[in-house]
Amino acid sequence: MSWKSKGFDPNPKSMVTKKLTLLLCIGCFCAGMLFSDRMWTVPEAEDKTISRAMGVKDERLKLISEGCDPIRKDAKHESKDILSEVSRTHNAIQTLDKTISNLEMELAATRAVQESIINGSPISDDLKIPETNGKRKYLMVVGINTAFSSRKRRDSVRATWMPQGEERKKLEEEKGIVMRFVIGHSATSGGILDRAIEAEDRKHGDFLRLEHVEGYLELSAKTKTYFATAAALWDADFYVKVDDDVHVNIATLGATLARHRTKPRVYIGCMKSGPVLAQKGVRYHEPEYWKFGEEGNKYFRHATGQLYAISKDLASYISINQHVLHKYANEDVTLGSWFIGLDVEHIDDRSLCCGTTDCEWKAQAGNVCVASFDWTCSGICKSVERMKDVHRRCGEGKNALWSEA
Repeated sequence: MSWKSKGFDPNPKSMVTKKLTLLLCIGCFCAGMLFSDRMWTVPEAEDKTISRAMGVKDERLKLISEGCDPIRKDAKHESKDILSEVSRTHNAIQTLDKTISNLEMELAATRAVQESIINGSPISDDLKIPETNGKRKYLMVVGINTAFSSRKRRDSVRATWMPQGEERKKLEEEKGIVMRFVIGHSATSGGILDRAIEAEDRKHGDFLRLEHVEGYLELSAKTKTYFATAAALWDADFYVKVDDDVHVNIATLGATLARHRTKPRVYIGCMKSGPVLAQKGVRYHEPEYWKFGEEGNKYFRHATGQLYAISKDLASYISINQHVLHKYANEDVTLGSWFIGLDVEHIDDRSLCCGTTDCEWKAQAGNVCVASFDWTCSGICKSVERMKDVHRRCGEGKNALWSEA
């Protein structure tokens, strides 16, 4: 009997197939176990993640329902801290800027007076040591603009509204009011005109000498130099310029300016806006008329030149920038042009320009004028002869200056 008849197949290929089948079964079993294990672990991880997410959501809902969102609260607190810090920094910067500005003004003023003393004409004895004067705070410096030919005008002022000698010094010490005639030097420095002023100054001691060449067409330059020099010599709240043919009530002027003492930048006077005169040969002709627009235009508002006052900050501004400030033909227009682009308060006070006829009845009514003059003469007409009469009729009284607080 053969092997085939008994159902056995001696072919070796059959043996290989059985082994492969056995290995395939074992592999499928292992794969099944691995897959089953992953199916059980993944849902567990997902459950934990979902559980944590639900917990965080419940916590946030709880906090929001109680009105205590920590994110918003921290943000608000942090925002307030930042704003507070920015505010403190801004205030510190402003304080620093103001300090630097003050130091710059003081330095420029000191340099101006040093240049004036070193290069200029002789200065009165009581002005040669600015350090001593700088320690004192004054209410106002009154500069009376004068010329070489105006000796009689000066004497008329000395005989009426300007205190003399010890009384003038007492006025400075007790009331903080400085008064000086303001003049430069002649084209030939040290000539007869300068010597005459020096002799007059030795007698009265009431001059402020400027590093400036006198001349009618140089009034704008003189005004600039006056304010720069006065700011360097005296630390005052106000600096006043007045012509020597105008009557002034000093006590009333001081009381008027004192009302504006807390304001930083003020420009006080009788404000006007006259026509720009393009025609040559006429009085007050403006060579640079074309800068003010079409023919027939008017100037911007500015104080009339007989008397005006500026605060300390403006005088310091002129001192610092005097080398670049432009000068027009007319002095009052020039001063107004320096302030037109600045943050300056213009104060129009008509008591600074009363007529010599209406000042009397105003004084009788208790409204004493600060200054009086005639518009037709741009000052008191024939002031040498009439100053005493105007003083008698329009003056504030001899004791007014000393009774003022």
